[in-house]
Amino acid sequence: MTIIALTGDSIVQRRLLSKSDGEVKPLFDIIREADVAFTNLEVLPNDYRGDPALDSGGSHFGAPSWILDELVEAGFDMFATATNHSLDYSISGLEYVLDQLDSRRLCHAGCGRDLEEARQVSYFTTSSATVSMIACASTFARGQQASRCTRAMQGRPGLNPLRVESVYEVLPEQLEQIKKISSDLGIEQLRRLDIDLGFGFEAGGDIFPFNGMNFRASAKPKHRQSPNKKDLDEILRWVEEARRMSDIVLVSIHAHELGEREEDPAEFITEFAHATIDAGADVIVGHGPHILRGLEIYKKKPIFYSLGNFIGQNELVQRLPADSYDYFRVDESLTPGALYQKRSDNDRIGFPAYARYWETVLPICEFEGHDLVSLTVHPVSLGLGEARHRRGRPRLASGDAASAILKRFSALSQPFGTKLDISGDISRLVTHERGLLPDMAHRDAPGNAGHRNASEPKTATEPSF
Repeated sequence: MTIIALTGDSIVQRRLLSKSDGEVKPLFDIIREADVAFTNLEVLPNDYRGDPALDSGGSHFGAPSWILDELVEAGFDMFATATNHSLDYSISGLEYVLDQLDSRRLCHAGCGRDLEEARQVSYFTTSSATVSMIACASTFARGQQASRCTRAMQGRPGLNPLRVESVYEVLPEQLEQIKKISSDLGIEQLRRLDIDLGFGFEAGGDIFPFNGMNFRASAKPKHRQSPNKKDLDEILRWVEEARRMSDIVLVSIHAHELGEREEDPAEFITEFAHATIDAGADVIVGHGPHILRGLEIYKKKPIFYSLGNFIGQNELVQRLPADSYDYFRVDESLTPGALYQKRSDNDRIGFPAYARYWETVLPICEFEGHDLVSLTVHPVSLGLGEARHRRGRPRLASGDAASAILKRFSALSQPFGTKLDISGDISRLVTHERGLLPDMAHRDAPGNAGHRNASEPKTATEPSF
């Protein structure tokens, strides 16, 4: 039996006090009791070293490297590193982070010193099972993805990319208007010149490119997104490797892209998740949009489309480069805390203005071999309403707050045919329209009985390559 705890984005800037603070300790005890615990490393533990990038992930998320030690003490074993913040401090900053992770012999995946390394599997071995991890991101700026080596040249350090093929379907008359605008502004003429000079290529098919976007005529307007086939095939190659070399395969995807609503995953994310399970993955963990999305059970495997924020200390970044001040249009004399206060208009806009960014869940998955046999969900609050230096610390929700979080997660999961049974301050997966999972309603959650004590050390990690 193997117990896996899953979380979303960890944006850490301060000490967590996960063993001594009575408010947060019960939550972290559950994580420490698990055989394996996963989180997405949404900051760069780079000691602010490296070269600040012009194009950050929204804000430059540098952090002290000791936050890794805080997360390990909190019980985490597996770290996804492929995010839109991976290159906030350019290649030099990323390489420093990789050195920090490797020097601690931590299990991490998603970034590397070339594309092959970024795509590779990382393994964590316990006494009960070997758990493997592949991590990728679909949200990133141009040039942040790792590149492959050639026979003559080294590759570029970066993240494991899942590029997205994006097409905007519009009405035929709308497409004609776009073509006319492109011609009238000279954009189409410049595109044709690039092709004539060998710097561009024909779009092919019925696609009309316009200012970096692709359009085609359709009976109904819709934004179509699909995973890039080459990237998908390469990621699936490593999923298949993980399947043959481990007991449980975890795939992490950092994706900000959305469907019709922010709570809906873009269609390519579902296609990607199904394909990875078909190739051998046992659990898909999504994160990126900083909010909860639903749970789907596909072929008896869980897909968490987004676990939102788990630790949300993004307002506590201690150092910011000049580009951040320029981007947020604030005077450079402002301290970082004052900058974030101004950015949120004193909590009237942005993340501090909406409760959904400060609520999440902690799923606890129990596996026999690579079969999911139990799934328990704990509601988590990040303390919205507290002072800036205290909010963002996760703690178990209770009472009405717990009920509201669990009901919302249940409602988000229902469109996928997933039914959750809410009982007190936890919920359990009990059934699914395509079949009942074995003994799903009869297992105990970690912390009740039969699991490793939180004070016991976990077993050895294997270094990421």
